[in-house]
Amino acid sequence: MRIVVDVTPLSLPRTGIGNYLRGAVAGLAEAAGGEHEVVALAVTGPRGLRAVPAALDGIPVERLVRFLPLARAWRTAWSRLGWPPLERLIGRFDAFCFSDWWYPPQQGGVRATIVHDLIPIRFPELVDPRTRRLHGAKYAAVPACDVVFVNSAFTGREVEELLGVPRERIAVVHPGVDPVFRPDGPREGAYVLALGGDPRKNVEVLRDLPLELVVPRGYLADAELAELYRGAAVFAYPSRYEGFGMPIVEAMASGVPVVASSHPSLDEASGDAALRADPDRPEEWAAAVERALAGRDELVRRGLEHARRFTWSRMGRELLEGLAR
Repeated sequence: MRIVVDVTPLSLPRTGIGNYLRGAVAGLAEAAGGEHEVVALAVTGPRGLRAVPAALDGIPVERLVRFLPLARAWRTAWSRLGWPPLERLIGRFDAFCFSDWWYPPQQGGVRATIVHDLIPIRFPELVDPRTRRLHGAKYAAVPACDVVFVNSAFTGREVEELLGVPRERIAVVHPGVDPVFRPDGPREGAYVLALGGDPRKNVEVLRDLPLELVVPRGYLADAELAELYRGAAVFAYPSRYEGFGMPIVEAMASGVPVVASSHPSLDEASGDAALRADPDRPEEWAAAVERALAGRDELVRRGLEHARRFTWSRMGRELLEGLAR
C-alpha cells in the first residue's frame, strides 16, 4: 500500500496533538517496514517549510512538503469545493488519512481520519470561534470516512453518538509515550504538579492540597515537562473532559504517582494505576493527594507497568491493521 498521512499541523510547535501525529507517523513507518510506502504530506506556508521536516527528522518516510502562499485559505477552499482530487497533487495512493486542518477530496483509496476529542461540541464555550469553525467542518467530513481512528474507546463512543459514525468503522488506537518521559533523573518531590491552560483543566479544585501546587504557564518542550514530572511528589489531573488524557501516562512513565479526575474520559489513561477524585470536590483531591504520598511506592510501580503498554510501535501496527482491514 501507498499510505499518505497529512502532517500539516506539524508546522506549529508541537503540543499533545502534534506529538500524537508525529508518533503515529513514526509508528506507522515502523509497522510498514519495507512492505508498504508511507508518505508524510504537508500543504503549508513558509513556517511549515522548516518546521515540518524538523518534526519528521529521523522518521523513514517520504516527505511531500508543498508550499502554497495563503496556505490556510487554499486548504479551506479546497476542502469546501471538493475539487480537484488530491491525486492531482501527489499521484495515486491506496489510503489517505486527513488531519484536523483540511479534508481534500480523493478519487480512490481508503479515506481515513483521526479524531482526538469532541471538545468543540461538548464545550463550545471554551473553544476559540475559529477553532470551533475549523473542527466543525472537519467533523462534518468524518462520517464519509471508511475508517475513523480514535485515541480511546471513550472518544469512539462520542464519535458514534455525536457524529453518527457506525461502530464498525471506528478503530481505537491509543497513543504512545515518548522516551523522554522516563523515571531516571533528578527528583525533588516537594510539590504537586498540575497542567492548566483552559477552564476545562479545572485546576481551581486543587486549592486545599497539603503541598505547594505548581502549574506551569506557556508552552513547554517535552524535556522541560519531563523534568517537572520527575520533580513532583504527585501529579494531579482534575480535567472535566479529555479525548484520552496523555499527561496521566506521561507522568506515570516518569515515575510519579497520579491522582486523576473520575470523569470516564480518563479511565483508559488511568487504568488501575491512578487514584481518582471527583472534579467538583476539593476535599476529595486533598485526601487523594495524601493517600498518593502515603502509597507512593506502590502507585509508582503500577504506573510504570501501566505506561509501558503505550508505545508508538503498537499504535503504528493498529493504524496499519485498520487501513488494511
